[in-house]
Parts: sequence; C-alpha cells; structure tokens
Amino acid sequence: MNINRKVRRISLLTTLGVFLMAMFAVTPSQGAVPQLDTIRVALFLNYPGKYTANTPAATFQSADKLNIGVRLPSGTDNWFAAQGGTPVRFSNDDYKVKVAETTDFNVAVAAFKRVKAASGTGFIYSSWKNNAPVYQVLEGVYTTAEAGTTALARWSGDAELLKQNGGFKPALQGPLHFKSGSYASEVAAETAAKAFGNAGVDAYVAVQKPAGAVSYTVLVGAAADQAGLAAVQAQAAAAGSLQPVAAGDFYMLKRADYTSTINASEPVDAYIFPSNDMKVWVSPAGGGATQLVERYNRSYRGDFEISVFNDRLAVVNELPFEQYLYAVVGSEMYASWPAEALKAQAVAARTYALYQGFGFQIAHVVDSVLSEAYGGIGAETNSTRAAVDATAGEVLMYQGKLIEALFSSNGGGQTSDASEVWGNAVPYLKSVNSPWDSIAEQGLKKWYRVALPNGTSGYVIEDQLADTGEVNPVGKPIMEVTSSGATVRKLPLQDSTAPVASLTAGSTVVAVDKTVQSNTMNWVRGPFTSSELLGTMKNYITGLPSSITSLEVTSRGASGRVLAMQANGAPLTIKSPDSFRSALGSLPSTKFTVDETAKMALRGAGSVSVTRTGNASPLYMIGSDGTAKPLASANVYVLNGSGQLRTATKDTAFRFTGTGNGHGIGLSQYGAYGLAEQGYDYQYILQYYYTDVNIVKE
Repeated sequence: MNINRKVRRISLLTTLGVFLMAMFAVTPSQGAVPQLDTIRVALFLNYPGKYTANTPAATFQSADKLNIGVRLPSGTDNWFAAQGGTPVRFSNDDYKVKVAETTDFNVAVAAFKRVKAASGTGFIYSSWKNNAPVYQVLEGVYTTAEAGTTALARWSGDAELLKQNGGFKPALQGPLHFKSGSYASEVAAETAAKAFGNAGVDAYVAVQKPAGAVSYTVLVGAAADQAGLAAVQAQAAAAGSLQPVAAGDFYMLKRADYTSTINASEPVDAYIFPSNDMKVWVSPAGGGATQLVERYNRSYRGDFEISVFNDRLAVVNELPFEQYLYAVVGSEMYASWPAEALKAQAVAARTYALYQGFGFQIAHVVDSVLSEAYGGIGAETNSTRAAVDATAGEVLMYQGKLIEALFSSNGGGQTSDASEVWGNAVPYLKSVNSPWDSIAEQGLKKWYRVALPNGTSGYVIEDQLADTGEVNPVGKPIMEVTSSGATVRKLPLQDSTAPVASLTAGSTVVAVDKTVQSNTMNWVRGPFTSSELLGTMKNYITGLPSSITSLEVTSRGASGRVLAMQANGAPLTIKSPDSFRSALGSLPSTKFTVDETAKMALRGAGSVSVTRTGNASPLYMIGSDGTAKPLASANVYVLNGSGQLRTATKDTAFRFTGTGNGHGIGLSQYGAYGLAEQGYDYQYILQYYYTDVNIVKE
C-alpha cells in the first residue's frame, strides 16, 4: 500500500457541521501527573487467562559485550560477560525426557528432527561421559515429574524415534543435582566435571556466586526424584565428594547447545537456571542494542530479565519509558504518516501505558496489541522519535485522572461508544463520526467475485481479467482470464490460504459482482460452516445448539456495532459485545452484517412461498426433459425479481461483511492520518476523538 499518496480531502463543514476551530494548548498540571522512568515490557509471558506467549529458551546477541548476572531486590549483580557478537542462550532447569545419547552427531540430529516432526520441544547438548564426548537430545519443558513421566511413556512408544536414536532407551531427567564444591576457574571445573562423567553420570559446569565472589562448581546428576538422586550419589561417590543443591540456590548450569545451529562445530553457550526466585539479568555493556532471536530476531534497547513465572520462561525488556514509545509509535503507525498524526499516537500511547500500571504482574505491558504493539529498535525512525520528543511527558486526563487512551486501526467511519464494547459507558469514550477512515482503501485494487463453469465461486483480482463484452443469460459480464496461474481466492485478498482454484489464460468466468480489496475499512470474511463457527463460539458462548441453522443480529449500538445476536432464534449470551469478534472467527470488528448464504425464498407449486434456511431442505434442478435431480454444486446463483444476482450456497454457511478494524474505541489511526493531512494538529486530533479531555504536562 502506498501510504505517501495524496489523500482525498474531506470537508469538515459537510461531515461534522459548522463549528468554530480552536487551537488546543497543552494544559499545565493542576496536580500530580503520573510519570514513569523505566517500563517493563513482557516479550514472553505465561499469564493464564490474560496473556500467553511461551518459548522454551531465549537467545541473546549484541555487538557489545553482554553482562550477565542476577537481578536482586537490592539491584543488579553482574557475574560474568559474554563476548560481543556471540549468541548466548537461557532456559530453566526443569523436567525433560532424554530421548537420545550418542557419540554420533548425525544420530542426535536424526532423533532431534523426529522430536520436532512429532511436535515435541527438542534440545541438542553435548557432554562428557564414560571417557568420551557425547551428544544428548532432550525433549520437553515439563514443570512436574508427573508431566515428565507422561511424556516419557509417549516417547518410549514412538517407534520412529526408536529407529532414529541409535537404540537408546528414553529416560526422565529432572532438576535435582548434587554439587562437588567450588573451583576458582572454569577450566578447573571442567576437569572435575569430566572425572564425574567418566564415572557414567551426567555432570555439568555451573557458575555461582555464593559468598560475594563468582566461582565455579560441578552439578552432578539430573534426577527426577529422590530415589534417582540417591542412585547418582552412589554411582559418583568414587569421583569426588558431593553435597546437595539447596532449593533456593542460584546457579547457571552451562552447556554446549546445538539446537539452533544443528552444526557440531558451532555450539552456543547455554545457561540453565533453577526454577526458583532467580532472575537472570542481561545487559549490553555499551548500552547498545540486544537481539532476541526467538522474538522474530528483533533488536531492543535496554536490559532483559529472564525468570520463571507461572511455570514457564518469562522474558521482560526493561528500558527508559520515552525510548519505549519511539518503537510503539513506529509499530502502531506508518512512520511516513504526517507528523501531527504521529504526535497524537505518541500522546495516546504514553497515556495508555501509564494507565495500565503493573497490568501483567511482573510487567507493565506486553509487546503485542493486547497492550500496544512494540517492535523494538527496528520499528523506530527519525519521525517516530521526533513525535515522542516533541510531546515528551504529555498525557490525556479527564477530570484530573489519566484516561484509558484506547485506539484502533480504523473506526469504520464511526468510532465505538464504550458501551458497545464493554456494555458500560465511559464519558470520554464516545462514538464520533470518522469519515477519514476510508483513506485506508485508496489505491487498492478491485476484485471480481466470479462464478466458474463448475459452479465454484470466489474472487479474482481485476488485473487478471478482461471484459469480453459479452454477457451471460442473466446479463452478467463474461470475463476472460489474461494470465496463466490466475488464482481464485476465498476472499478479495492476497493471503496465505490455499486458493479456491487456478485458472488458465484464455478461459472465461462470469463476474457476479465487484468489490474493493479487503482492508481495514471494508472487509469480507467467510463463508463459515456451522461446525466452523461452533468451533470458535464454544470458547466464548455457553448453551450453544448442536448446529446453527440461522444467525442474526438483534441489536446494534450508536455506531452500528453489534450488541446482541441470536442463533436458531435463541439469544446468544456473551461476556461483552466486543467478544463477538473472536467468537465468530476473528472478525476485524463488530460492525458487520451476516449473510446466511443458504437462506433463500423459494416459490413452489401453487405459488406457495417457503424460506429455505439450510441443509435440511434439499434442492433439486429440473432439466430440459422435466426430470428433477438433486443439486450437486455447492453454490447456487439466485436471481431475484429485480434482476439482482446473489451467490448462495446449498449447505448452511455464514458470510460476514463489515467495516472497521479493532474495537473502534477512541483514536482512529486512519482518522488521525486524515485530520493531520487536512492541517489539524495533534492536540485537535486527540480532543476530537477523546471527549472533553485535557492534554496535560507536568
């Protein structure tokens, strides 16, 4: 999409009515304006019921040296440093199934690939055992011995794995260890670890800081229970004295990790820490960028905390608050948009983040649109930084309190009233007219909805068809395909789903209608079958019927968004109106209409009219010989008395057409674009979309 195109001007006089223009100034604070020096952004977090983004490990890399240590209540404590340009990986010490142990790296890789193919979570490590280096393949991120035991049974019965792993019998490992004392250097600890490994037990070098000075130890064994730990002690006794590892001990167990490289000559240093209160702290020594491989290889400002939260690895990026906003503005808006729109976004984003407090227990916000999008340094530009700096410290307040400064991509021509989303009104979140939202579809191509000779229906982009000048018997244009491989899509959109059909050059189709490419302003979704809808609706709505034969909107709010619906004539009970978006298959907004594609009025013998709603009423075709046969095609093309052709379906299905993208409350980002293009400043934009608010700065 060309976002630098000249934008069509829309007159405020015709769309908003005649009113006086006022220049809105920033109001000095009449009280304490909330401030935040640093913000904590969860990049990975397991918070059931609120947010889930999990990873089995976190891999960091920086051009600078990375200081690695521990975050304590008293502050950060650096233990050691990783060389600049070298990746370093972290995971927690939990229960895993050892599915392979071999001296042959290729065998380890084969076992690892089988684990991945079977949707397992695999790791490849090397170790020293029985006088030789070995490769171990571990599977899983299990928080209890019971969960690990269940996984062990699964992998022990995987015939394909047992063919690939060199005959190794899978075994359960756990986080229970002994330690062998303290060593002044890593080399000395490695020598001791080999001695224990030669006795046939797992042994690993670990970094610790028990008495104010960094030292090394050897963790011996990886037992899942006390009986296993006792067996380790008996087997390792001849190699050296042992003492138990206390539940509250902090350590970083070091392993050579090949999981990401799959190359025997390119191990990555992996540090495994206990699932207790330990919080690993990673900080670039020069204050530069740090890359997190598992988060789309993005690079970030600031530091990182890695811990175990709700039994899963948590990764939190901590950085200066205003610098966080540099990336939020660039993630939420195109950096090439007008400066005043970017400033409006900066103030809204700042206010929204402050309003959240510690909304995610160990973090203020998350990096997804559940909070506000945050793409790291790659999302920053000079224009986004300038927008944040120009509005530094400015927030939106209503009656002396921060507002929940919600925003969405596109208001669909009219923003939501809060009651349409949550079911209760909020005085500063009123529905307002937003005609500039249509800017989203400027420059987009049109798509023809076509009927193929076999009865199939779908969409073809306009530049792959040419009008033949001919029409079919009901007056619809016959189009010729201009290029081989032209695709028929389920929706008027180039997406990743499989095409409905592929056409050859010179073939013909009938154009039923024409529409703009689905976008944030206007969109199409479906058709969905009854079973497809029930699959998503069951997560949000209780008391559903066994099948859906009819689905209709029964109430709409001030902006036209759906407030209530019924299925098969019975009301649907849902937590909040906005939940219909998710319940109905991730619709872009709740401002939609429902096309019951199998519903049609039919006139039978004696001019009796009936309404068909779905599969229960079969359809027949009458041929030229007068013989009635069941309709075989999935699609039906219905011509009404006015000559309008409608694409229907033989079987029950539901198609949604709508406008807007997101909940629609507060600032419309495309609306901000349009107003800025017309010359309005960010203060006007904000006070247009948020009712009766003040822009305040300390």
